[in-house]
Amino acid sequence: MTLPFFVYGTLRPGEVNHGLFLRGRTRSEEAGRLAGAVLYEGPGYPYAVEEPGGGGTVSGELITALPESYGALLAELDRLEDYVPGDPDSLYLRVERKVVRELDGATVRAWVYVAGPGVAARLRERGRRIEGGEWRG
Repeated sequence: MTLPFFVYGTLRPGEVNHGLFLRGRTRSEEAGRLAGAVLYEGPGYPYAVEEPGGGGTVSGELITALPESYGALLAELDRLEDYVPGDPDSLYLRVERKVVRELDGATVRAWVYVAGPGVAARLRERGRRIEGGEWRG
């Protein structure tokens, strides 16, 4: 399934991994918000932790890849985020979620990398939450 990516950390425009992975490979980049999640500090990057029914919101960008770049980009981002499909011990999980576009309030389905179950449990227990859901490196 070809979906845009919702990015909230080092893949955002102006951050280091945007230049390494996304520059020249996107059709559009627009501000968005993911509800039902909160951000926690990581070692130089954030983790989005899902809190279904919670009041948290994560700010970021919806990135639509160029069609000719999509397959390779998806594989590269999975490796970057240490995501192995079907492995619950992955650092991040790639999940399909609804994201609201800032421009017009429309809801868009997108891929989001959220903290894997083990990481999420540790962060909820002793992590440092990023108030306001906005991370900048």
